[in-house]
Amino acid sequence: DQLVESWSFLDTVESNFRPLVVIELAKGTKEETIEWFTKRIMDKKANGGAQLLIKPLVTENGVENIYLVGASHLRLLLGAETVGLVKECSDNSMRTFTYSSRKTFKDFADDNHNFLTMAECQYIIKHELENLRAKDEKMIPGYPQAKLYPGKSIVRRLLTSGILVQIFPLHDREELKKLRHSWYGRVKVGYQPLDDIRCYFGETIALYFGFLEYFTFALIPMAVIGIPYYVFAWEDYDKYVMFATFNLLWSTVILEVWKRICAILTYRWGTLLMKRQFEEPRPGFHGVLGINPVTGREEPVYSSIKRQLRIYLVSLPFVCLCLYFSLYVMMIYFDLEQWALDYHKENESNFSSLMLYVPSIIYAVVIEVMNRIYRYAAEFLTSWENHRLESSYQNHLILKVLVFNFLNCFASLFYIAFVLFDMKLLRQSLATLLITSQILNQFAESLLPYWLQKRYNRRMKKRMCSQKTDMDLSLADQVNMEKEMGTYLLPKLCDTQTSSAS
Repeated sequence: DQLVESWSFLDTVESNFRPLVVIELAKGTKEETIEWFTKRIMDKKANGGAQLLIKPLVTENGVENIYLVGASHLRLLLGAETVGLVKECSDNSMRTFTYSSRKTFKDFADDNHNFLTMAECQYIIKHELENLRAKDEKMIPGYPQAKLYPGKSIVRRLLTSGILVQIFPLHDREELKKLRHSWYGRVKVGYQPLDDIRCYFGETIALYFGFLEYFTFALIPMAVIGIPYYVFAWEDYDKYVMFATFNLLWSTVILEVWKRICAILTYRWGTLLMKRQFEEPRPGFHGVLGINPVTGREEPVYSSIKRQLRIYLVSLPFVCLCLYFSLYVMMIYFDLEQWALDYHKENESNFSSLMLYVPSIIYAVVIEVMNRIYRYAAEFLTSWENHRLESSYQNHLILKVLVFNFLNCFASLFYIAFVLFDMKLLRQSLATLLITSQILNQFAESLLPYWLQKRYNRRMKKRMCSQKTDMDLSLADQVNMEKEMGTYLLPKLCDTQTSSAS
């Protein structure tokens, strides 16, 4: 009751407006559409709105179709209860935040606007925007072709109709400078500031970099022990059996220790205990508007039988077809290996020796390409299955990707080891596939983004110098810079342990 009362008295006007999220609409968007959309964002929760603050971005050229979204401190606290954020209490226990018991939480004060981290504030706003759903509207005002029905996600319909270009979180330049200095701005040997990364970027990204740090240190013993095995070509395969046994045991230890570290981090950050029983429908979920019997809220309803039919009659056959295609490509790889071996026997030259590695290199490249193409197909299929919860969507997506990636990456190695019994070819294929995939991944995840960012920075500096603009960017310049940046697609390594993202 107190929460409902707080919602009813919540104002949508605040003098100290802090922009957190940016909405970019397409150029030429009709005025009635903008007015309707902004009204839904500002409208009260009882009327189906998000009850957020929104202001247009004013530049030297006037008002563009870019809007800054924020929220009052009270609105963010109420939103924290809605999304089920878990915070630390004064007695050092972790509990789901409620506005009525806010005084019992550690570091809480009515004037402490840092009680919620920047990532949490942006997550709350993102959650509220994505859960804006149509009520009585049959279409988007001004666009009769963009149909709506009760329960349909408004933001999703705007995106698919091309009216909404993008929604992205806005950087805090001062906080980013502090994080850069403590993270990578100075040369030092030490651990990453994971807590600071989590506060700024969110738990998922912090866990990702935490895993990279842990995995890098965990590989050192394997690398030290494995160096002699690759420096000296021992004929005694018992030594390789000992090394393989050590790798097997050490891999198990690495995994179990990481589970423990991951649980410690997620418990401290509050994502391990986030409530699941009241998880709201994901933005992409669609169906006829109905009443949730548990929460009593209006939300879309979709038949589970239809979902199961889509999974077993469409998704499952598609995955099996992709697995068959992967095995077919693998057999082509073995034909190329045989051709390279025959060519080497006929010529016996340095060039023919190098040709022995060409099939494995080509196959490694093909594997990476197939993995990426399949990932897009799996995301489309999982979205089409229309899962109600984000956790269910992620579980089905991970299962699809895991099965295909495992077969696509390792089927050839199992075939060589247990069917062909060719240890020399196994060693050559494993080394070539591993090295090639590492080079491709490092190029795609590190070198290419670094080069693109450097080129983008040089272009922006030239533009600002030509405009004689001060290097201390204004808010409008910052927004225009960030809207042209690419989306950081985070590899999903730890999605089973965390439920919120930046």
